[in-house]
Amino acid sequence: MNFFRRYFGHLHTVNKHRRAVRKLCFKLWLYRQWLTHDLSKYSPAEFFVWVKYFQWFRSPNMLEREKFWYSSAWLHHKWRNKHHYEYWNDKIDGKYCPVKMPIKYVKETFCDRIAATKVYRWNGFNTSIPYDYFNTKSDLSRVHEDTIRILNSWLKMYKDKWEKETFDYIKKNYKNCMWQNY
Repeated sequence: MNFFRRYFGHLHTVNKHRRAVRKLCFKLWLYRQWLTHDLSKYSPAEFFVWVKYFQWFRSPNMLEREKFWYSSAWLHHKWRNKHHYEYWNDKIDGKYCPVKMPIKYVKETFCDRIAATKVYRWNGFNTSIPYDYFNTKSDLSRVHEDTIRILNSWLKMYKDKWEKETFDYIKKNYKNCMWQNY
């Protein structure tokens, strides 16, 4: 595939994902996240690496990992975006420990997982995929147990009761996204 097809294919995918996340964040009144979600994907350190490894059928991270055993763009991305639970790790006494994510970023993570599933699994989306992916593909050893508990419960509710009821529940029970603990 030539450079321009990869460039515009990746740009289209990023824009589509950001639109999907913004739509979901708006439903949870996450206006800052709604505007700023994944802006680092447009930085040269991420964008051009992902263009180089872009494929229509899977994440460019996968191809880069197959070649180098890591993804430089993913490493850049996850440490610059607070909605990734990898961001919330700290080194304490020489050991990396997960830190509980603020609720506003858990909400954004929830929206991000659903939107990513809708964008990247366009040929077969259903509401169980974000839940199943989180519980089978995620490395949860580096995620705080409270963050796992709440995100898992929201994804399960989304799987079982669909979007409207889940988003209404989150809005009702987790109103103060700036300071509320869970």
